Amino acid sequence: MKKGLLYLVVFMFLCFPLFAQETVTEEREQYLVDAPSVVLLVKKADALYSEGKLVEARDMYEGLLKENDFGPLSKKDIQKKYEDFNMNILFSRIVTTDSFIYTVENGDALYKIAKKFNTTVELLQKANGLSGSNIYVGDKLKIIKSEFSVYVDKSDNILKLKLGERLMKTYHVATGKNNCTPVGTFKITDKLPNPTWYHAGAVVPPESEENILGTRWMGFDLKGYGIHGTTIPDRIGTQDTA
Repeated sequence: MKKGLLYLVVFMFLCFPLFAQETVTEEREQYLVDAPSVVLLVKKADALYSEGKLVEARDMYEGLLKENDFGPLSKKDIQKKYEDFNMNILFSRIVTTDSFIYTVENGDALYKIAKKFNTTVELLQKANGLSGSNIYVGDKLKIIKSEFSVYVDKSDNILKLKLGERLMKTYHVATGKNNCTPVGTFKITDKLPNPTWYHAGAVVPPESEENILGTRWMGFDLKGYGIHGTTIPDRIGTQDTA
C-alpha cells in the first residue's frame, strides 16, 4: 500500500509541471491572439494624429509607455513620439486640463496678460499662432495655467521638462566636472537670449567664439549657476562643465 501510494505521489509530482506548463502556454497563446499588438496601436495612434486628434493620440502613446513588451519597437522611440505630441499640443490652440481660454478685454496687451497669468509673451504667441503682438477685444487666447518645472538627473545627465505632473520633453545635458553641480531645489530668476559670459574677471560678448554659453541662459537663485546652451556639443551627456 505504501509503495503504491509512493508511486502515485511521484507520478502526480512529475505530471503537475507538465499540466501547469501546458495551461500557461495555452493562456499565453490566447493572449497573443486577443491582445492588439504594439505596432497596431502605434498605427492607430498615428492615424488619430493625422486626423488632428492630438490629445487622443498622445494618450494612446502614454498608455503604450506603461507596457513591458514593446515588440519590434523600442521604448525610446515611443517615448520620443509621446514627447513630440506633448510639445505639438502645447504650441497649438488645443485646450487641455493644463490650459484655458481667455477672452481679450478692452485695454489688454500681450505683456499685461502674460503678467496677469504668470506666463510669457513668447508662450502666448506660440500657443496661439501669433506672429506679432497685435490682439483685439474679443479674441480668444489659450493660456497655460499649470506650472513648468525642470528636473536634472546628474547620474544620467538627463534634463526633464514637466508641465504640472506631465513629462513634456527629455533632453541630454552636460553637468559639472567632478560632480560639482549642486544638489537642491532652485528657482530660475533670469532668462536671457545671447548671454554675455562673465568668466575669470573677463567679459566675453555673445558673438565671441570663446563664449561657451551658447544662445540661452537661465540663471538660478544660486549665484553663478544656471542652465545654458553650449558651443561644445560633444560634451553633452558628460560631467564636463564648470
